[in-house]
Order: sequence, then structure tokens, then C-alpha cells
Amino acid sequence: MDKNAQAIQYMKDNEYEKAAELFNELIEENPGDPVGFVNFGNLLLHINDFVRAERFFKKAIELDEKTATAYYGLGNLYYEQEEYDRAEKNYQRAIELGLAESDVYFMLGMIFQQKEQFKLALPYLLRAVELSPDDYEIQFQYGLSLAQAEYIEEADKAFKEVLKKNPEHSDAHYNSGVISLLHGDAETALHHFEESLRIQPDHVLAANGKKNIEDILKQE
Repeated sequence: MDKNAQAIQYMKDNEYEKAAELFNELIEENPGDPVGFVNFGNLLLHINDFVRAERFFKKAIELDEKTATAYYGLGNLYYEQEEYDRAEKNYQRAIELGLAESDVYFMLGMIFQQKEQFKLALPYLLRAVELSPDDYEIQFQYGLSLAQAEYIEEADKAFKEVLKKNPEHSDAHYNSGVISLLHGDAETALHHFEESLRIQPDHVLAANGKKNIEDILKQE
């Protein structure tokens, strides 16, 4: 395992000091290589050292202005600080420079979700789903944006897809329950709310949904 791979593994294992030592060695050995600065920036971002992380990403861009991963890193940095316009600009630049991974499209979708521009989120989240079809969390966020944009039938399909991949997804059960209720199917809605509460007993929205249905059924 080379130094870079070892440092990334240390990061995954939460051994940040060891990772920092190796990234620092790599930068000293290859001061003109932007990759070392991007990786160190990612480490600093991971430990919420935003000021220094920004410095490292910008240094990588200074060395090579076409370093797509540095713009992605800046996008993540600004997203974490809720500077969504700056994050969007950097994610878009990363895509322009050839970064075509699902994560960058997903994060762009999440920006528009945060701005409550749900229809604008959809093409980015759909692209993320296409690139990572097995990632049920991406599928769930896509379904959520579909529901928030009032594409109810499409949202229903997306939540069902999530539950195929992960039957224990409490929020997908809850949202499926809401859609079932909109369709007038109280029995299926109740099932989904109960499943949501089985998986996550403190799911307040599912508890409210279950109570409301039970109250209606008592009155019938």
C-alpha cells in the first residue's frame, strides 16, 4: 500500500494524526502535486477545520486550476457552512472539469433541496441515482424531492424502490404511509406507519400518522 492509500485508510479508521503525518510527507516529497493538498484539505474538512481546509483546496487550484476534486472539496466546505451559492458554483466547476461521480450530483441536488427549489433538485438527484443505482439514501432523497415537487406517483415508486433495497428504512415507510393516505388507503398507510415505528420507535411523524388513522377508524 502506497503512502497516499495508507493515509486515506488512516482517515477511514479515524486515525487523523497518522493520516496528517503521511499527507504532510507526500506534500513535502511532491510540493507541485495538487493531489496531496486536496487530500490534506479533505482531512481538515473532516475534522471541521474549515479555515485551513479552504487554504489547502485553494493551494491545489493554484498549482493546477483544472483540479476537479479541489473544487468538489470547496463545494463540500461551503455546503457544511450553509454557503449554498458558493457550494453550487464549485460543484458545477468540478463537473465542468470532468468529475462525473454520483456524489457531486447528489450534493447539487441537496443544495436545491436546502433552498426549497425541489424541481431544480430533481435532475441532479436523478443523475446521482443513475450513477449509483444501489445507493438507497440517494434514491430516498430523490423520492423526497419528487414528493415535495408534488410528483406523488413518481415519489411513490422511488420510496418503494428504497424499501426494496432496504426494508428497514423508517423514513421511506413513513413517506409511503403518507402517500397511501393521500390515495385513501388507510390500511396500507397504517402498516407503513407501524413499520416506521417498529424500526424507529421515536419517529414522531409516524406516531402522529398512526394515531390519526386509529382515531378515524374508531369513529367509523
